[in-house]
Parts: sequence; structure tokens; C-alpha cells
Amino acid sequence: MSESDQSPAFNRPRLVAKKVPAKLQHEGDGAVVRRAIGRSELKSLDPFLMLDDFSVAPPAGFPDHPHRGFETVTYMIQGGITHQDFAGHKGTIGPGDVQWMTAGRGIIHSEMPSGEGTSKGLQLWINLSSKDKMIEPRYQELLKEDIKRAESDGVEVRVVAGESMGVRSPVYTRTPTMYLDFTLKPRAQMHQSIPEAWNSFVYVIEGEGVFGSLNSSSMAAHHVLVLGPGDGLSVWNTSSKALRFVLIGGQPLNEPVVQYGPFVMNTQAEIDRTIEDYQYCRNGFEMAKNWRSSQ
Repeated sequence: MSESDQSPAFNRPRLVAKKVPAKLQHEGDGAVVRRAIGRSELKSLDPFLMLDDFSVAPPAGFPDHPHRGFETVTYMIQGGITHQDFAGHKGTIGPGDVQWMTAGRGIIHSEMPSGEGTSKGLQLWINLSSKDKMIEPRYQELLKEDIKRAESDGVEVRVVAGESMGVRSPVYTRTPTMYLDFTLKPRAQMHQSIPEAWNSFVYVIEGEGVFGSLNSSSMAAHHVLVLGPGDGLSVWNTSSKALRFVLIGGQPLNEPVVQYGPFVMNTQAEIDRTIEDYQYCRNGFEMAKNWRSSQ
């Protein structure tokens, strides 16, 4: 690369502050995930609570389970997932599709692989502020062809949320969030601005690349790279193969987090009430009383 490639694109470029490998663990009913955020090495990154790189094939899956107090974003890479909830919402998302689910005051649902073979994707949990934790549930679903994309100089981006290369996603992010899926051809480079007050990270899906500074060592697939402060990220693909990663950032809530499995609130008293609401089918869980998914 020429010297001009090494000149900083930002006043305060974000560098990799922490590198965490995503480790395999069992979840749901026979499913396997690589948990990247939500383990001892990286419990959370405000406002993000969890990131799973999942792989699931029938008959395994994620049968009926509840959520309250946050959002789940499911982004399919391969295969499909059929979703069904206690309010009658049902659908299947396939490769490249996104489901942005705001659980709010309560949802019980199932997520099971559709068709034969292995289904793979990413699921991100985004916290909701205290004022939004008990809102009514809602869904935003985007098919692959509905996700805006842009391409320039060997860099392709799919804008799941936020904005990149002059393209903006239609997704409404109640907790302000950017979710960008980049693919860089060999020897390509990209420079993406990130709001300075936000926390951000990269998850490498495929290939390897240099993040933050050309002096940095190359980072390989299945790693979370927590980014330090700054106004943007530069990435170089110095390898001979394509590099694919997601760049995710969000405005921190700076609120207390008390989590009990799939329930995320601000105080232990709220968690205790949530467990009671779930057990007694009230305050958002009323429809759970006689519901079972058909999957």
C-alpha cells in the first residue's frame, strides 16, 4: 500500500482495545452457538447485552422461551429460522434477512430452523432504557432485497441499521444503533465514521484483516474486537481472500443492568416482579396461559 493509505482518515481513529474469541457453547435444545458477548471475558458492552454466532439444524432449535426489557436482532447468514410467538405472529427469515424484535414488556416465542441442513446467523441483544422496557412488543422485518447496500473500490456494505456510504437503513432503532455488514475484497480498505459518544465493536465473520491501525496485527474470524474511543474506524484487508465482518455501535444507556436469563431490567425488584408476571401470566404475559408453539 502507498503511504497515502496509511494517513489517518479520522482525527481520533478508533483502535482495538480488547480482542475476545467467541467460544462454543450449547444453547436452547441441542443448538450450538459461539458466544461473543455475554460471557465472563466480555459480560456486556452498553447497550449490547449478548452476541451469538449460532449454528442449528433440525431437530435442534430454540423452543418456547420468554423475553422482557430488551430487543433481539436476528441476522441470517445461511438457511432459515421460523419464528412463532404467543400473539400469533409467525414467519420465516432466510439468508440475508433480518428480524428486529422489540420484546418490551413481554414476548414468549420459539425460533426453530426451517428446512433441511444447518442454519447460521447472528443474534444480538440490545438493551432498552428504563422508560422503554415496558412498551408493547413490535417487529421490524427486512428481506435481503430490502436491506440497502452500497459498493465502492472493493468494499460492499449492507446497512442493517444506521448509515454508511451515503445509504441509510429504514430500521427504527429505539436505542440508537448502527449495524453494518462489510465485505472487503483483497487489498481493499474502508473508513467508517462512528459517533464519538457511542460504544462499538467488530465481529469478524470470515477471513482476516487489520483493524484500527495498519501497525496492528491481523485479526481472524470468530473474534469480537472492542473498539476504543474515537470518531471512526479504518480497516484494511491485507490478505488474499475476502474479509467479512459486522461493525456494530450504539449509544450507551448508562443505566443499572440486572439480568436474569431472558429478563433484563434495572433493579432486582423489577426482576422479581417479572418472574412473577411470567409465572402468573400477567402484565404482558397474559397470552402465555394456554399457548404452545406448533413447532
